[in-house]
Amino acid sequence: MDYSDKISKQLATVSRSGIRDFFELVQGREDVISLGVGEPDFATPWHIREAAIYSLENGQTSYTSNLGLLKLRRRISDYVRGFFRVSYSYEDEVLVTVGVSEAIDLALRALLNPGDEVIYHEPCYVSYSPSIAMAYGVAVPVATRKEDGFSLKAEDLEAVITERSRVLMLNFPTNPTGAVADVGDLEEIAALCIKHDLVVLTDEIYSELIYDAVEHTSIASLDGMKERCVLLHGFSKAFAMTGFRLGYACAPGPIIDAMMKIHQYSMLCAPVTSQVAAIEALEHGAASIVRMKEAYHQRRDYMVRRLQQMGVECHVPGGAFYVFPDIRKFGLSSKEFAMRLLEETSVAAVPGDAFGESGEGFLRCCYATSMEEIVEAMDRLEAFVRKF
Repeated sequence: MDYSDKISKQLATVSRSGIRDFFELVQGREDVISLGVGEPDFATPWHIREAAIYSLENGQTSYTSNLGLLKLRRRISDYVRGFFRVSYSYEDEVLVTVGVSEAIDLALRALLNPGDEVIYHEPCYVSYSPSIAMAYGVAVPVATRKEDGFSLKAEDLEAVITERSRVLMLNFPTNPTGAVADVGDLEEIAALCIKHDLVVLTDEIYSELIYDAVEHTSIASLDGMKERCVLLHGFSKAFAMTGFRLGYACAPGPIIDAMMKIHQYSMLCAPVTSQVAAIEALEHGAASIVRMKEAYHQRRDYMVRRLQQMGVECHVPGGAFYVFPDIRKFGLSSKEFAMRLLEETSVAAVPGDAFGESGEGFLRCCYATSMEEIVEAMDRLEAFVRKF
């Protein structure tokens, strides 16, 4: 059978993930040190796993409300009020989702009409542009620059706003650059969103992982922004719960209701076991976050210092667990550099162009791996760049 006319034409515009394609090459190679896949190397803290186990032993295996367990939504509302400084009603302004990825998809499908434009900053997480396309939107990337710490500048945003602009997507701290938004930049961006009546999807999954005594600021907490923001967060990064696949969205009731309609017909609800574990994480997980954050901070400082010592330019990322060194001076494309690094040294890092055109000339190195492996990887990388 010829399947070329059987597959959705909209899906034909969507490429496979550059990260996953690259790491298929790594599968089965035991000698490789991976600085690639962006997930914590820590196991989920034991008390959280124990809560999940206990819920199964007690037969808590049913569906939940489409919105999520009431107790979990209460805890989310309390946490968001304390950490993000924004108040949401747990009754109708919080939706528990299957990871933040589902929350992004739900929000885009709830907000977009075919042809609406969605602006986002690059380099960015690989799913943003495909998610926009699958929601029949038009992706409008705005390049950020190393010289600005990869923070989005209001003048660059305003330059691409048109009559079709409907949504702005933000991700601070940012995957892959580790960028943290300057509060002044956020205030200028907020003013533009109000002026042009944009809805903001603010993906703040790395918000607990900010270093150097800097406090996280959510754009949703700024004056006039709660009513036009969808705050996206979850448990994967700060609580090392990637496999639990649990996230949430906080937004005004009408937006949550629209997202819930899609959610109830596609996912119905997030897994109850994961929701029970998330309650435990929010109630007793603060100390675990501190311990993991301290380890990431130490690894970041070491990796940045080694890169700079070997002559590889690298801005100091303010958050997340990635560094994004500039490799343009070596005369290779990002993909060529990453492939040669893998083949010649067995160190795997992600080519910057996997995160959009403005990522070309850079390399994403994740420091969510052991210090021992980071030291060895930096030794191998130093030997590699000496060849140039």
